[in-house]
Amino acid sequence: MSRQTTASIWDRPQGYGLVSRTLHWLMAALFAVQFLSAILHFIDRELPLARTVWGLHYTLGFTLLVLVVLRAIWGVLNLRTRPPHGHGLVGLAALGGHVALYALMIFVPAVALLRAYGGGRGFAVFGFPIFQPGTRDEALMEPAHLLHGPAGWVLLALVVGHVLMVFVHKHVWREDILGRMTRGRQDDASVSGPASTGRAIEQN
Repeated sequence: MSRQTTASIWDRPQGYGLVSRTLHWLMAALFAVQFLSAILHFIDRELPLARTVWGLHYTLGFTLLVLVVLRAIWGVLNLRTRPPHGHGLVGLAALGGHVALYALMIFVPAVALLRAYGGGRGFAVFGFPIFQPGTRDEALMEPAHLLHGPAGWVLLALVVGHVLMVFVHKHVWREDILGRMTRGRQDDASVSGPASTGRAIEQN
């Protein structure tokens, strides 16, 4: 099966393919529940809803770690055909923001998994053991004690910033970048923002 005949699953400069879009929106939904569990736990961990969603926190964290690794691998496979981040400072800022998002999406659950391993109690997801109980090791747990929470809040701030920039592109710069991740294509007729300006300069 050629790449051309399966073009709908592959990313293109005009928009993201089916695989990228599915991973993106699945992870968005899971992160919404994950951050809700953290916020409610922070406000009052004894609330019934807080106790319910917090029970999903570790399973969702591991699931998101697996998904972000798969998404990163898929992104590398599509690196030359993915939609561009833009031009100039706006493009560099977008690239930096995405790199930071991926780094934290891996780091936050990874240190929590290290803490679980160091706790010596074992860890299972959906009934499948990830590692067996062992000897408690405080040195392995310390990085998560120090960094898991703060890094998680930084990740939440980046996600909020990511969402806000979608609205800036749409309503301020009149650039339909959301279409890349919903329909798999960008409405070029609506593009008049920094990215299109940069392209126009390059073409002259």
